[in-house]
Amino acid sequence: MFLLRVIVLALVCNNSVTAFGLVSRRDAIAGASAAAITTIGTSVPAWATVTDETPRVTTRMGGLLEKYQDTNRGWVILAPSGWNKFEGEVGAYDVKWQDLVDPKDNVKISSTPVKSSTTSIDVLGEVQSVGESLATKRNAKLIAATERQTEGVLFYEFDFAINDGTHQLLQLSVNKGRIWSLDANTSEKRWSKLSPLYRNVVGSFLPKLV
Repeated sequence: MFLLRVIVLALVCNNSVTAFGLVSRRDAIAGASAAAITTIGTSVPAWATVTDETPRVTTRMGGLLEKYQDTNRGWVILAPSGWNKFEGEVGAYDVKWQDLVDPKDNVKISSTPVKSSTTSIDVLGEVQSVGESLATKRNAKLIAATERQTEGVLFYEFDFAINDGTHQLLQLSVNKGRIWSLDANTSEKRWSKLSPLYRNVVGSFLPKLV
C-alpha cells in the first residue's frame, strides 16, 4: 500500500490542473521517483496505445489456483489454493494470500482512489520508463516491463529483483475510479518454482466482475 501511495503522490500536480493529470514522458520518469511532478496540460500521451486484447488467464493449474471474487469491491482473481487469506490490514493491503509454510511467499491486492477523470494507468507514462523509475526508487533491478489490455483495462506489469533478496511481480491498473496494485512476492531462491503460478495469478486479476 505504501508503494501505491507513493505512485499516487508522485502524480499530484503542483499547479491548478487536477491531480493524476496527463504528463509528459520525461515527467512520468521523474514522477515515479519523486514526491510530485508538473503536468503539461491535457494532451494525449505520445506513446502508442495498446489496442490488442489479451485474454484473462483462466487456468487453475490442476487445482493450484482457485477463483476468488470480491463482489463488494468488484474484482476477480485466481488465488493460490490452500494459502492463508487475510483481509484489509490498514495501510498495507486490501487482501493478502500467504503461504502456510513460508510467509515470504505472498500475493497482495491494494487500491486507492484517484480522480474520476482518470481512466487508464498510461497517465503514469511509458511502461519501461515507469518500471525503471520504480526500480531506482526501490533499490531493485528491473527484469522486465510489459503492458497488456484485457477486457478493456490496460495493465502495466513489472518484474523486479529487489536487493533484499525478494523477487516480485508488480501489476498496476486503473478502473472504477481507483488505481489497483497486485504484487506477488517470493525469495530469489524460490522464484523459479513459483514463477509459473505467480504469472497465472497476475494474468487472472481483473478489477471488475466478469
